[in-house]
Amino acid sequence: MAEVEIPATMRAAVYRAVNEVVVETVPVPEIGPGEVLVKIHTCGICGTDLKKIHTGSHSAPRVFGHEMAGTIVAVGEGVTRFAAGERVMAFHHIPCGVCFYCRKQTFAQCETYKKVGTTAGFAASGGGFAEYIRVMDWIVEAGGLVKVPEDIPFEQAAFIEPVNTCFKAVKMLNLASDDTVLVIGQGSIGILLAALARRTGAAVLTSDLYPERHAVAAQYGLHHPIDARGDVVGAAKAATEGRGADVALVAVGADALIATAMEAIRPGGRVMLFASTQHGTAAFDPAAVCMDEKTLMGSYSASVAIQQEGIDLVFAGYRDGSLDLTKLISHRFTLEDAVAGIDLASHPVADSMKIVIQP
Repeated sequence: MAEVEIPATMRAAVYRAVNEVVVETVPVPEIGPGEVLVKIHTCGICGTDLKKIHTGSHSAPRVFGHEMAGTIVAVGEGVTRFAAGERVMAFHHIPCGVCFYCRKQTFAQCETYKKVGTTAGFAASGGGFAEYIRVMDWIVEAGGLVKVPEDIPFEQAAFIEPVNTCFKAVKMLNLASDDTVLVIGQGSIGILLAALARRTGAAVLTSDLYPERHAVAAQYGLHHPIDARGDVVGAAKAATEGRGADVALVAVGADALIATAMEAIRPGGRVMLFASTQHGTAAFDPAAVCMDEKTLMGSYSASVAIQQEGIDLVFAGYRDGSLDLTKLISHRFTLEDAVAGIDLASHPVADSMKIVIQP
């Protein structure tokens, strides 16, 4: 397919100040040698996008959004593995592969990884809340641009990055088939974590406030719901002969739930924090760590070590129906209505799950 004519301007949802996102016209980013221009089809709204918008952790202006898939419309000089017309998703972070943290496979701490390699203009910040993104050369060169087969919807492909982050956390736990896992929170990420944990053969308990979310979780084989308004700790112990779960995955960024998770696991059990991305302090019993030998751990962002395995899982899971992630999408907003989508994602309700923007 020949390269198409690229407009000079595009629409984008631009972060202008704390709690202020404006849909406006901006220049289409220009690409250089080794780079690729992608027309966005679908971009999911992630909790980290919302944190940046609401806390002012990043300077303005910027265009956020990183769970994205679309079509290549132009390639820069020297790009040989990609061509206009190909369907792709893009990772916005790729590590250097050689530094101390990469050698230890703690990729999210690599200084190159911390740089963002996709942008819709302004300071590079993902850019998926726009019509077009520029994918920088090191992302293209190091495997951060992934071809999407024709039979895989863009909506499924947009989950590749968040699936990687969840898969990384589950892999770190090295679950056994006789383990019981409690997943606290059944938003789209909580369901992903629970569904991936279930694929290991472990028994999975899910806790959430909303029966509507448990109904969605059931579509992924998660049939042990716990009403979070009740006694979550008691329910976890009742399901494990009084011991407590082997693992608790906390998929909600609420510090108070750390103590709940610590109480819900057995002696020698583990608590994995997945959504605690804001600095602060949290109360838990230190003797539970020392005397009860409980482990408090965390997982953040993606891992290139499992990148291809995660991609294969997303593609195969759609084809055989075992992990059709399009069923997690509850709301689709046009780019012109992106502010409303961000507002809904910021104030979730019972029937809101994954919210996507589709330019």
